[in-house]
Amino acid sequence: MTSDQTKIQAIIDKHHGQKKSLMAILQDIQAEFRYLPQESLRAVAKTLDIPLIDVVGVATFYRAFSLKPRGRHTCTVCQGTACHVRGAPRILDEFEQRLKIKAGETTEDKNFTLETVACLGCCAIGPVVVVDGDYHAHMTVRKVGTILKKYRK
Repeated sequence: MTSDQTKIQAIIDKHHGQKKSLMAILQDIQAEFRYLPQESLRAVAKTLDIPLIDVVGVATFYRAFSLKPRGRHTCTVCQGTACHVRGAPRILDEFEQRLKIKAGETTEDKNFTLETVACLGCCAIGPVVVVDGDYHAHMTVRKVGTILKKYRK
């Protein structure tokens, strides 16, 4: 058994292998690996005696889960109407240029994943960028470099 398989099994065991804990198990696996490795979905399905298609269905239904490796840091750029009219598209362009990726992608070094969201619900402080849960209000193109530098450390 590999180290990853051991970690996956420990997560499943922590939840006593109960079917009702499927979401919690997937959340814990996602937290451990920053995505849901294919082998983890198979192990969860087998241990919980749930068809693999159902486990994959849950994993693909919720946006919080990813089947692709994600970066150590997640940058989310709000594209809601209020943020959009205040320059969010230019801010997104700046992130894409500096990270050399498009929204929805992860940098080669697995340091950053860049995402967009339709609205974060904090329109009064827009444009808004969220990095690892930290909100950066009144964003400008000039602030992008500073934010990336902070998280590159």
